[in-house]
Amino acid sequence: MTEKLPLFPLNTVLFPGISVPLRVFEDRYRALVHELLRNPDPAERVFGSCAIREGYEVGERGGQSLHRIGCILQLTEVEEQRDGSFDIVAVGRSRLRLDALETTGEFLAGDVEVLIDDQEQVDPLIAARARQRFDDYRQVLSGIRGEDVLMGDLPQDPTYLSWTLSATCLLTMGQRQSLLEAEDASLRLVMLSDMLHEEVRAMTALPCLPATEVSRTSWCPN
Repeated sequence: MTEKLPLFPLNTVLFPGISVPLRVFEDRYRALVHELLRNPDPAERVFGSCAIREGYEVGERGGQSLHRIGCILQLTEVEEQRDGSFDIVAVGRSRLRLDALETTGEFLAGDVEVLIDDQEQVDPLIAARARQRFDDYRQVLSGIRGEDVLMGDLPQDPTYLSWTLSATCLLTMGQRQSLLEAEDASLRLVMLSDMLHEEVRAMTALPCLPATEVSRTSWCPN
């Protein structure tokens, strides 16, 4: 299924099922929010976001080169500021494939294919290993910081677990994009297990790695 959606490119990778706060201040993206708010049905206030491969979020060159696989988001909260900017919250609904980019309107738009991830049976051992690797990861971070970080119960659903871990762990842009592009939750959980294992090895060898800065922020998958 292909449809045209407003696009909000970002210098980060977003994931289905995960809420994200965004500050909207550039004219074209303020216009995008205004366009979404014209829809009387909150469930239809949707837009797409693809990570920027090259370029910037703002200015004339903003979003010049985008990754093709991105995320469809639903606008859930909006607060307009006195200067006309917006503080918004959006939640990821599904993945998208960007087929064509339109740059002539008030804001970026794209012809996108909605990627529907089928419900699948994930081997419990794969999910369990990912959970254990994440437990090891946050235990090492907690030890380095001297306080508990990234606490909270993980989702039971393996697909949501894969998205939650993808969004929570401090990984490189390339790693996050590869997780978004993974064909299914099983592959994504295997990839996460390997990535977290390497992160733990690196932090154990060099505890002052920037990855420990993830503990500065609280984790809330909702």
